[in-house]
Amino acid sequence: MGRGKRMLQELDTDIREHIERETQDNIDRGMPPEQARHAAMRKFGNVTRVKEEAREVWTVVWLERLWQDLRYGLRMLRKSPGFTAVAVLTLALGIGANTAIFSLIEAVMLRSLPVEKPSELVVLRWNARKAPRIHGYMSSGDCPSDLRSANPSGCSFSEPMFRELRNTNQFAGVAAFANAGPLSLTGNGPASMINGQLVSGDFFTTMGVKAAAGRVLEMSDDSPTAAPVAVLNYGFWQGAFGGARDVVGKTMELNGVAFTIAGVAEQRFTGITPGSDYDVWLPLSAGPRTGDIRFWNNRKNNVSNWWLTIVGRIKKETPLGQARAAVSGVFRNEMLYGSVPLFDEGGGMFGPPRSPGGGGPSRSQMIIGGPGPVPAGPGPGADTAGAGPGMGGPRRMQGAASGGPKGGVTVQGAMPAPSGSQRPAMSEGPSAAPTKMAQGQTPAEAAPRTLSRPDDEPTITLVNAQTGLTGSRSRFENPLYVLMSAVAIILLIACSNVAGLMLARSAARQKEMALRLALGAGRTRILRQLLTESMMLAAMGGILGIAFASWGAHAILSFVSSNQPRPLAFAAGLDLRVLGFTAAVSLFTGILFGLAPAFRVTRVDMTPALKEGFSASAKIAHSGRRRFSVGNALVVVQVALAIVVLVGAGLMVRTLQNLRSVDLGFDSHNVVLFGVDPMLAGYKDAQIDSFYRDLQGRLAETPGVKSASYSMVPLLSGAMMMTSFHWPGTPQDRESDADILQIGPDFFGTMHIPFVAGRGFSSADYEIAAGKPPSVPTPVIVNQVFVAKFLGKENPLGKRFGESAGSEDEPASPGYEIVGVVRDTKYSDLRREINPMLYVPQSGRWATFEVRTAGDPQALVPVIRRTVAQINPHLPLRDVTTESLQIDRLLFQERLVARLSSFLGLLALTLACIGLYGLLAYEVARRTREVGIRTALGAQRKDVMRLVVKQGLLLATVGAVVGIGVAIGVTRYLKAMLYNVRADDPVTIVAVGALLVLVALAACFIPARRATSVDPVVALRYE
Repeated sequence: MGRGKRMLQELDTDIREHIERETQDNIDRGMPPEQARHAAMRKFGNVTRVKEEAREVWTVVWLERLWQDLRYGLRMLRKSPGFTAVAVLTLALGIGANTAIFSLIEAVMLRSLPVEKPSELVVLRWNARKAPRIHGYMSSGDCPSDLRSANPSGCSFSEPMFRELRNTNQFAGVAAFANAGPLSLTGNGPASMINGQLVSGDFFTTMGVKAAAGRVLEMSDDSPTAAPVAVLNYGFWQGAFGGARDVVGKTMELNGVAFTIAGVAEQRFTGITPGSDYDVWLPLSAGPRTGDIRFWNNRKNNVSNWWLTIVGRIKKETPLGQARAAVSGVFRNEMLYGSVPLFDEGGGMFGPPRSPGGGGPSRSQMIIGGPGPVPAGPGPGADTAGAGPGMGGPRRMQGAASGGPKGGVTVQGAMPAPSGSQRPAMSEGPSAAPTKMAQGQTPAEAAPRTLSRPDDEPTITLVNAQTGLTGSRSRFENPLYVLMSAVAIILLIACSNVAGLMLARSAARQKEMALRLALGAGRTRILRQLLTESMMLAAMGGILGIAFASWGAHAILSFVSSNQPRPLAFAAGLDLRVLGFTAAVSLFTGILFGLAPAFRVTRVDMTPALKEGFSASAKIAHSGRRRFSVGNALVVVQVALAIVVLVGAGLMVRTLQNLRSVDLGFDSHNVVLFGVDPMLAGYKDAQIDSFYRDLQGRLAETPGVKSASYSMVPLLSGAMMMTSFHWPGTPQDRESDADILQIGPDFFGTMHIPFVAGRGFSSADYEIAAGKPPSVPTPVIVNQVFVAKFLGKENPLGKRFGESAGSEDEPASPGYEIVGVVRDTKYSDLRREINPMLYVPQSGRWATFEVRTAGDPQALVPVIRRTVAQINPHLPLRDVTTESLQIDRLLFQERLVARLSSFLGLLALTLACIGLYGLLAYEVARRTREVGIRTALGAQRKDVMRLVVKQGLLLATVGAVVGIGVAIGVTRYLKAMLYNVRADDPVTIVAVGALLVLVALAACFIPARRATSVDPVVALRYE
């Protein structure tokens, strides 16, 4: 500041010397001294203006003026504490809401992968005109797979293909990974379930991930002859082992196999895929050790089992196009000229050991979605597209299994089930079963000789890993973008609100601005001063908004995490990107709401404004009606935007109400659910059925338990199974399809599903189902929709269907026989229509138990755990929950959007009505003299009140009409998220309109009442 004063003194000296020289010249020409000085001053011009213009080019002076503007702005804001508090709080709500949602978007959609130099990583993605002719396909949801479109694509490859692509020498490193499936951890306290990932030996080296303790996996670890080793997740290490460093070198048992702990991955790394949170990483070679060996036989050389996701790190000296051409050439060569075996030896694809029904009535079978049962071991055949690791079990797709469904597809994972009338396609490809052989054909002649044909044009593209690996992002993408649109509207309402307040405030400062202009201040200088005040308000709002954002983001994440089987791996925080966003939004809002009032003030007419006694009413009248048309327009904009948010919120609330009122077809109250897989504890075939019967009997005898049963997947878990069969009387090559569920004894009694006709399953029925293959038709129970579609008015009891004569590659099947009919129930999802349904006796494999309690189901969970532990203490339970809580989790997305949109809608309505109240309050204060004159001339209180209320309701009505029109155009983009309600639902629109009118009346009442209390005598002396 010392340098600035010195420069000002030098400028004053220069100006004074210049004027004195000009004065002396005038005296020399004969002018009197006083007249000569006046002439010199007139010739020089406005001294203050010259100083201002000179100071504009001085940086130090610019900083000094900024400091002056800041101090002056603070004084002005302190003089109006009410205005400052309302403006800052309004902006804080708008900025905070935007920052909260952006922090979630940044954590879910924008955050870099937790690896070294993520921009160098690419995901290998195949494309073709037709799906490859393979026996099994697996994806763990790391990137989207599109297998049934006109141009299928995916990110999974066989292990032989992985080795060929790694040998192209186009990458600095190539790694492959897949989901390890459920792992039972024993030897470290009670048995528990953990999530694991199978990775190639060079995985951590390629990712650039270091060890926090011990070492990471190496190439030598990924060998069938190598000792089993594991690398722990940092968080799992802290939680399960207390962060003890001496855990390195010790062993832990996974699915009964001892693994030596090689090390702990660094803290930032929980998995390469967004949202993944694996507890442990195992070498690819560990798959056969932790899973059923039948599903892993010949895996290393099987080109028809696609189950590995491949990631490569591009060499700095290798152009991306060159690498793509090289790997595409190798891929195309293998697809077009590599030989393909007809059958997989040793049991084929991973999946249900046999078709439900015991033999083979089902031509193909599919299990889709949900945090349902997860088979032991990964096996080639899991697919979790749409569900990130750690969000449920793997989603599985597989082909023919020994004694199992031909062309079957099993899909597990927390993925949305198909809604409405949409149903998953059941095609034989890409996980196609072997083609039936014609008479006289040999297997070699009947088998496809290559994976693809030349006209399929198989190729590989290299996709940046940041965008190519989606994981759990797809589950949260739509809700986050919808909420981001809503909070952006909130910010616009907040800016309009504060702009209206500043317009009203600027009217009271017109004399101040006119005086400053008259003293020589430039309009640019005043504009900068007013914008500085606006920016100060925005900055204070931004700082307070960060506090709101931090609270809001953590509240949203807590809600989402409470509706997931495992905590989310996404962690929202106030990092530099989020803080930069907040600063940018604050800057934008400060300019947005500050420009209009600032320009309005700088156009003040100085002559009338400086007249003594010139009233505020006269000032406003002098400037005409234009100013208040701007204020009215701002109120209309606020109301219109609030209507848009409210209509959207109303539609989402209606959707949630409709889903909650859906008739489930069963009683969801007081039911405990828990999953169990006896194979993890070493049970085999018939031992599994015996274990289920024993556990069911013990649970049913437990005090407080009314009944117990089990099924392959629980109802309304997001998981479902489908099957196809031949219906009598239709062409032999035509397949019919239906939903299917394997169930245990007393399932319908436990779930309170009433029988319409027939009987339940008997012990003899379960013996038939356990036959390999059954010699008589498998008993089934069907629902009412099945009867209506296939039988009409025909008696369903005793009806047989699904028989097949068999072939050289498929045994004959006696089909199904209907023994009972039950009421229709919802299966996997509340949105999905009820389809024809088959219930068949369950035999073997995993199951979910349903336990109906007499009281609080949560209170019996410890008892259930003890009961299972009494039978086998090494058998862990998974997904322990209640049916009601499971339904809430199924609806968590709808609940999240409905709650947040409702909050934002009410916030928008509140801000809009505050804006309306502020305008009317200012109008009443401005027109106090007019109101006094009207009252003096005989106007009644109701007339004065009507005058004020009429103006407020007119603005609210215009805003509502505009907002409804905009809402009808905008809400159609929400159609995919709605259920049983139209985007232009008149009930919602009318309800929102009525709510707006009521709140607008309340906002108008206080200013109107104030207007009616005006004393005419006082008002006539006003101003």
